[in-house]
Amino acid sequence: MDFSLFYFADDSGPAGDAGDTGDRGDRGDRGDRGRYELLLDGARFADRNGFRAVWTPERHFHAFGGLYPNPAVVGAALAVATENIAIRAGSVVSPLHHPVRIAEEWSVVDNLSGGRVGISFASGWHPVDFALGQASYGERKRVMLDSIGQVRSLWRGESHEVTDGNGLPAAVRVFPPPVQRELPVWVTSAGETATFRAAAEARAGVLTHLLHQDLDELAAKIAEYRAVARAAHGGWDGHVVLMLHTFVGDSRDEVRETVRGPLMEYLKSSIHLVARSFAESDPDLDPDDLDEDDVDFIISRSFDTYFDERGLFGTVDEAARTVERLRAVDVDEIACLIDFGVDTKTVLNGLRYVNALRAACA
Repeated sequence: MDFSLFYFADDSGPAGDAGDTGDRGDRGDRGDRGRYELLLDGARFADRNGFRAVWTPERHFHAFGGLYPNPAVVGAALAVATENIAIRAGSVVSPLHHPVRIAEEWSVVDNLSGGRVGISFASGWHPVDFALGQASYGERKRVMLDSIGQVRSLWRGESHEVTDGNGLPAAVRVFPPPVQRELPVWVTSAGETATFRAAAEARAGVLTHLLHQDLDELAAKIAEYRAVARAAHGGWDGHVVLMLHTFVGDSRDEVRETVRGPLMEYLKSSIHLVARSFAESDPDLDPDDLDEDDVDFIISRSFDTYFDERGLFGTVDEAARTVERLRAVDVDEIACLIDFGVDTKTVLNGLRYVNALRAACA
């Protein structure tokens, strides 16, 4: 089992304080770099200790995930801060961007890192993001799949047909050329079986989570993904990455006490976004009708579910049993989401337990 770090902070705090309730010392005279302390120091730890990758998302116009409007920019910082670890977008919302621009930006990061980048493509999940878009919200899934092939061909040095400023056809290529001949690719899925199949057909890995699916449901989708991948690509088995909120420590009770408040606030910060995404398929759900008691009830129930069933929490031995259950359903890599609100110093100190878990489950 490979282990990676995954970041998706809520950026609702004041400058220099996002996701951190600890003592910031003289952080104020360093500007807003404190927002990225956990990202950079966590990545350096992972780089020194044999973790597989660091994943950062693309998010727009909301505090939830708001530290990461452009994972290529963040990836460039990680490229020069680390030496070994893979630097991956989890995700690039490709319908918001021209494929040439995606290839250009990530080729720069590939060069800065010496050939360590990878991209998980996503279709997007919030309509307002498409104010930036190259495509309509309704066409997002088709456009995402098309863009995978376009970015891959550009990455290999092939030309791409465009229309120039005079309305004339032109052929363009990407500069600088990337280090890697082939771009490692995943597709981000919230759990739709069709997305798993589409990823397999595209010869792409899958990056997923347990927010909207349980382990039994995930097992069935992974089995379907593997079968389609092998049939479509001559025995190629694919690659499955599972994102899990993670905190490991000395005792389960101590871990629960440490993460309870921060994780509940983190879940609360995203509840209206998540509710709006569900409202698309459930017309009876009105996110604006959720009062404070409704939200508190939902978050309390959600915390118990996350802690007991859908996260990587507890002692090293307890977390190792979770890892074995994931191994049994054919997960290849666990992407440990660590920036959900526990203060930076505590998270960084706790990474030694995650590293012990990684070593025990290698």
